[in-house]
Amino acid sequence: MTILFPNVRHLLAVQEVAARSRINLAAAAVHLSQPAVTQAVAKLEAALSARLFDRRPEGMFPTEVGEIFLRRVARALDLLKEGERLARKKAPRPGPAGRRDFHRLTTAVQLRALTAVAQTGNFSHAAQQLGVSQPAVHRAARDLERLSGLVFFDPVRRGVMLTPAAEAFAHNVRLARAEIRQGYYEVGEYLGRDSTRIAVGAMPLSRTAILPGAIDRLLSESAGRLQLHCVDGPYGALLRDLRFGELDVLVGALRDPVPADDVVQEPLFEDTLSVVAARDHPLAGQPNLTLEDTLAYPWIAPPQPTPTGTYLYESLRIPQLPDTPVRVVANSLVLVRGLMMRGDYVTIMSHKQIEVEQQYGIMSPLPIDLGDSARPIGLTYRANWRPTPTQARFLDLIREQAV
Repeated sequence: MTILFPNVRHLLAVQEVAARSRINLAAAAVHLSQPAVTQAVAKLEAALSARLFDRRPEGMFPTEVGEIFLRRVARALDLLKEGERLARKKAPRPGPAGRRDFHRLTTAVQLRALTAVAQTGNFSHAAQQLGVSQPAVHRAARDLERLSGLVFFDPVRRGVMLTPAAEAFAHNVRLARAEIRQGYYEVGEYLGRDSTRIAVGAMPLSRTAILPGAIDRLLSESAGRLQLHCVDGPYGALLRDLRFGELDVLVGALRDPVPADDVVQEPLFEDTLSVVAARDHPLAGQPNLTLEDTLAYPWIAPPQPTPTGTYLYESLRIPQLPDTPVRVVANSLVLVRGLMMRGDYVTIMSHKQIEVEQQYGIMSPLPIDLGDSARPIGLTYRANWRPTPTQARFLDLIREQAV
């Protein structure tokens, strides 16, 4: 299901109808005509395939579905308001005269243009992403600047760069969009047609040891069109997508210190590292091995910025070695497995990470003591994230798998 961000004034109109129980009072509060407010309510009800209000002689009152969705609307509008506050605070220089509370007057077209330019850094690429013309994106972006009275876009050699003010507002627009998406999911769950999409940032250990079991149990319990998107990639990219509302949770090694003040890390267990080789490696089965014994063999190392990569770099004292033993840098278990089936490679990874490979006799840990290798494994999510019931159940299943 494709969920588009509604016009902000439509969200405001629905919120005012709930607060005032009458179309005419809501219309006056948001400076729209009564037919426009009626149409706004009808459009959202059509998009949700559910009634938001009970129509009674004494007024309009939220249904249970309406109460669910309106909670998300309130959170989305608060995020847009906070985005405007931060944008004004970070404005590098004054622009043309704009409207106070401009976030209340933005259109869906303007917000989609802003986030697309933020993602692509180019009006043309943003237009391709949105499936519209480049002049349309440019016009929407400039209209947003005039409305806000802030400078949002600075031309650069290969496109356009968002000012700090624009970045602050775009960040909160993305989070507001995520809240509306959550509202759609919760309404679907309530009506028995769950179409929740859970987006998980899967770090290496979680892909084999934790996520498969949790995903399988969730799907076996659930009906409807529930879908899980598991995304891997560099930690920095996963963290950025989490903070922008594109991912719901990260599962894997936690960072010290916490990487940003708007995320929470929840430890689940401590994991230790092992030196790993193929079952028939020359060092397999030999007693009293040390790390120095492995230096004669080619190493597959995780990227240095990762916690495991940093540990290996420091343990092998690579800067002091005349010749590094690392011949391959990779974070892919599939690639590591393929190399070990072809040569006498060694690597370092979590024992949990190779449970399946060890079970089938493909790889096994070498008896080398790795002191101080314990690291916390857990969940990372946004500090203000409120999961849907299905998402909350998924987190509980991950916690159970980690025991």
